[in-house]
Order: sequence, then structure tokens, then C-alpha cells
Amino acid sequence: MAKTLLFIVNPRAGRTRSMAPLFDAVARFCEAGYLVSVRYTACAGHAAELVEELGSQFDRIVCCGGDGTLNEAVRGVMTLSSPPPLGYIPGGSTNDFAASLTLPSDPLQAAQRIIDSEGRRLDVGTYNDRPFVYVASFGAFTRASYTAPQSIKNDLGHLAYILQGVRDLSTLRPYRATVTTEEEIFDGEFLFGAVTNATSVGGLMKLQKEQVVLDDGLFELLLIPNPTNALELQELIRCLVLQDFTGSGVVFRHVPAVTVETPEGFPWTLDGEYGCGAERVEIKNLRQRLEFLL
Repeated sequence: MAKTLLFIVNPRAGRTRSMAPLFDAVARFCEAGYLVSVRYTACAGHAAELVEELGSQFDRIVCCGGDGTLNEAVRGVMTLSSPPPLGYIPGGSTNDFAASLTLPSDPLQAAQRIIDSEGRRLDVGTYNDRPFVYVASFGAFTRASYTAPQSIKNDLGHLAYILQGVRDLSTLRPYRATVTTEEEIFDGEFLFGAVTNATSVGGLMKLQKEQVVLDDGLFELLLIPNPTNALELQELIRCLVLQDFTGSGVVFRHVPAVTVETPEGFPWTLDGEYGCGAERVEIKNLRQRLEFLL
């Protein structure tokens, strides 16, 4: 009996609108013995709807697009009682999660890797019960993910996030929050915060591969307190330039869960997409929750 594969494509993601490489990927899936059903997303949230509606009918699900498309696919998969394995073909302008997994950017190579994969169960996060794949973040660099226009991100890729992040940094808008882990409480004003399970955070900040394990049930918590004097500001700039998050004034921890309380209800992003703010946010790591084809 032939295997079945649901292939979900975001036609608006990435730097090119040519579908030719994706046709090659579909052909490769067919050669491997899959009956492929292709669906294009038409609007935000559509990938999640397609997976929720159709996903249980297939042996495999593969999505192609940016991190937001992957986020939607995961949200859909987590609604299924017996979720099939999920594959990912990076098609966005930055693709942070794909970078953490060293996934090929070429659709044909990515398709072959999915075909050859035996599957690996990875952690998934929840933000007040809303699933996310690799990062929930707030603050200066968070806005870069969704305020940089898609056309600019398509043209400039990673540079677009850097330019937007630098513009945000110049405003130095602090956020008042109390951040609680199982062992510590951090209370104060923060320029940036991220709860992440990836080596690339928000298209701007990088972590070393040895610092991040994708299936250990732990997130990496990164907090950047608001500098109160010129020396602290200088240290912050040094950390950003050198991508060193172990120095003084920067909080970096490995945690299974985080609670963030704030009087503002400031905005967050989940996997680079805008997420509504709340005065109390509970973030949990669901260890090895989903099987990915990597």
C-alpha cells in the first residue's frame, strides 16, 4: 500500500516565487513511493487549519515556508490524536529553526533528507497553552521579526533583522517584568527576553550549538536587563557585537518552564510571528512532544 504525504506550501514566503524547485521536491517524494497531496496556504493561520482538517489522513506531513509556516503546521499537528511525523523544507527569508538543525536550503536536498529520515522527537513549547516551535520573545529585538516588511526581509534576509534590531536598540525602551523559573526570580526592567530552543534567536542573536539541546526538556532563557549607566550600556553593546551572553548583566539559564508577569501585557513573538501580550505568561517545555523528519 502506497504511503501518503500532505505537502503544505506557503507561496508568499522567501526570496523567490518560482515553484520549479518545489515541483522537483514533489517529484522526489513520488519517486520514493509517496502519494503526494499539495495544498497552498492562502492567509495567516491557513497551514494550521489544513493540518488540523487533513493531517490525520496522511502518513507524513511536510510544510514549506518560513518559521511562521512551521509554527502553524506544528499548531495543527498538536491537535491530532495520532499525529504523523512532520517534515520541513525551509522557504523563508531567515529560517532560524532550520539553521539550528542545519537543514538544506535547497528544496530537493531537503526533500531527500526527509525521505531518508528515521524521525526524531523534539521538544515543543507552549505559551499560555499556544504551541510554538523554537522561540517566544519580547522586547527590542522581538519587534524586528514582525515590523520589518516582508518585501525587505525577502530582499535582505538576515540583514533586515539586524537593521530593524539596531533601530529598536536606539530607542532603549525597557519593559518592566518579573521572570520566575523553578529556582530563581528576576525582577526589573528588561530590553529583551527570549525563551528559546534554537541556536538562532529572532534572526538576530546567535547561541553556540553546544549550548542548545533540542530534546532535553529544557529551554534556554536569555534576559537583557536595561542598562542604568554608560558602563552597562557599553557592556551590552559588547555582548551583542561578540554574541557573548555569558557576561555580567546578561541572564542566561537552562530551564524547563518560565513565568513572566508584567503590568503592561507587552507584545511577544512566537517563532517570529506576532503573539498577543498578557499580564501573565506561562511558558512550558513539552519534552520530545512531536516527531520531526530531519
